[in-house]
Amino acid sequence: MEAQQNQVNGKSIAALVLGITAIIIPYVGLILGILGIIFSKKALNEIAQYGQQGRGMAIAGLVTSIISVAIYALIIFFIVIVAGVAANLG
Repeated sequence: MEAQQNQVNGKSIAALVLGITAIIIPYVGLILGILGIIFSKKALNEIAQYGQQGRGMAIAGLVTSIISVAIYALIIFFIVIVAGVAANLG
């Protein structure tokens, strides 16, 4: 049990990588951001349950994933608004 407490949670690393790539990579960033949120939540639960390392990475992954999902949601919202306005003008 002692070896597992000093171990860094793998899901926290994955969450951080997914969160960062979600901001950088266009088009698939929304999916990566959602996956990053899921991995962050699972990592935080495992870290609390087993006393593992990596809480900071899991939180950073959660924050970057939420930011990327919010950015893509705003982009989709503006595209829908512009398309609606264009349809009404034409």
